[in-house]
Amino acid sequence: MDMNTFLTSLYVMADDFCKQYLPPDVKPGPSASLCRSEVITLAIFSQWSKFSGERDFYRYANRNLRGAFPNLPHRSQLNRSIRRHTGATVAFVLYLADILDAKNSPYEALDASGVVTRDAKRRGRGWLPGIADIGWSNRMGWYEGVHLLISVTPGGIITGFSVASASTKDQPMAEEFLALRRYPDQRLMSVGRAAFGSYVVDKGFNGTENHQRWLAFYGAEIVCPTKNNSKNPWPKTLRRWAASIRQIVETIYDKLHNTFRLSKERPHDLTGLHARLAAKMALHNFCIWTNHQLGRPNLAFADLIDW
Repeated sequence: MDMNTFLTSLYVMADDFCKQYLPPDVKPGPSASLCRSEVITLAIFSQWSKFSGERDFYRYANRNLRGAFPNLPHRSQLNRSIRRHTGATVAFVLYLADILDAKNSPYEALDASGVVTRDAKRRGRGWLPGIADIGWSNRMGWYEGVHLLISVTPGGIITGFSVASASTKDQPMAEEFLALRRYPDQRLMSVGRAAFGSYVVDKGFNGTENHQRWLAFYGAEIVCPTKNNSKNPWPKTLRRWAASIRQIVETIYDKLHNTFRLSKERPHDLTGLHARLAAKMALHNFCIWTNHQLGRPNLAFADLIDW
């Protein structure tokens, strides 16, 4: 698909969604140079790894997208608009998951990944004091940043996400995630709706008491391999089976970190971090939807656009 077709398709879907499912965008003051659907479209499209960051994308848009977005504002104003419409972008993520029929998946894979915000060895409090801190990642070792939790279907559709400081353990983060799915809060809708089936997790989410409480309080059934030194360890074949069906979430994190530039992000404030995460999740689900329309494999993103 050529770039203009992809961008047009994204805009049409975002515009239809905003008109049908969101209340009118009303704010005091002069009219914005871009409407809400245009802002969402640019926010999502800017997450491709082709662009090294916000500045690089803006230079590209200013040079190549003026025909489609003649009222493109100054970069700082565009960034403020993107942050202002983060909630709408999150709603678009969940809408895409719904039209991809994610709600009927037999299970969802739940896992967390570290997101670096700056070099862990640097002094000072950094750009996200009180939010980013030091944590451990099997992929990176010690890092400074945040902990991202996502839930995905066997087909790779992201059904929800949340973020916490890097030092947050998997179990409390999962508990809050599942609680918000059971008892939704309009301010924290990014977690999405409760899974139709079970949640498949790794040993980082271990704990029989936790699993029993999550089932009783939140209706969340957890499938988690036992530790090797437990009284009733799983046989090797069962552990391999669990690892194989959880592999999808590792694949999705690879897409987020590399195809959608998550590993290179260095956000300066929490609103910017939330806006970028929402846009990346939306781009991921939209690419799956586009591949469906083209009869391609769900996660064939690398050659989706002919740049």
